[in-house]
Amino acid sequence: MSSPTGEQLEIAHNAARAVITQVGAGLRAFEVGGVPHLETFAADEKPPMGAGVVLAPWPNRTAGGRWELGGRPQQLEITEPARGNAIHGLVRRVPWEVVEHTGSLVSLQVDVAEQAGWPAPLRVTISYAIDDDGLVVTHGVHNLWQHDIPVGVGTHPYPRAGLADTDDCTLRLAASTVLPLDPERMVPTGPARPVDGTEYDFRAGRPLAGVTLDTPFGGCEPGPDGLVHHTLTTADGSGVEVWAEPDFRWVQVYTPADFPGRGRAVAIEPMTCPPDALNSGTDLIWLKPGESWHGRWGLRPITG
Repeated sequence: MSSPTGEQLEIAHNAARAVITQVGAGLRAFEVGGVPHLETFAADEKPPMGAGVVLAPWPNRTAGGRWELGGRPQQLEITEPARGNAIHGLVRRVPWEVVEHTGSLVSLQVDVAEQAGWPAPLRVTISYAIDDDGLVVTHGVHNLWQHDIPVGVGTHPYPRAGLADTDDCTLRLAASTVLPLDPERMVPTGPARPVDGTEYDFRAGRPLAGVTLDTPFGGCEPGPDGLVHHTLTTADGSGVEVWAEPDFRWVQVYTPADFPGRGRAVAIEPMTCPPDALNSGTDLIWLKPGESWHGRWGLRPITG
């Protein structure tokens, strides 16, 4: 039987190695010197809990799968039946075309056809490259339609601080706001709120022990180098950094207790827009006919 994630595309540079799946163009593994910096899964398994998948042309949830474009109602397929939402876009379960695959780089693309709830054909691209600093991921979306279209992009990595237990780690987020959610449907109930003085303020770093999150954070401001930085570190300061360009001004953090083969884990998911952005309009990227958008994020090991 063939793998549910298709061909496994490996890239490497010096001691660093990553594996990308052809189905969904997802990130299945990233390690340096044999030390894992990403939760992984077997090649013959579907990505558990969305691990490593690409979220486009919208990330997270669209409430009821309903939205409007140019005043015309749209109804997306309900892909999260338990909550009645359309979740994580249209490209995570389809095979992508491999455009280029060298020793340290792989590029893939997939065309999104006009379909129920999504009238606009798009081309979605991604490249993964390893260099001396770590892993660099470049997303692209190209509008193939004759009208303007709003899009959002996200990704779903579960970074890990090497061999450390998740509960022995400290999480730091470059996020100044938190978005309140309906706990049953997991869609927004109001505008983002400042994290100041709340349990959601991770700007200075907070231990993950006892923390449970499935939470969208906003206001992710870049540092002096022009990049947004989130980190997961151990007591000795080692760990992993999730960095992103400023277009990724949102991040979803999820702390499942039962990630297969691991138990407690943490997803740090860079997103260009929040949940239900197709309805709120918040931070959507509008593309004119023939226009493209590109944005980068990556994983960088931190040495103590």
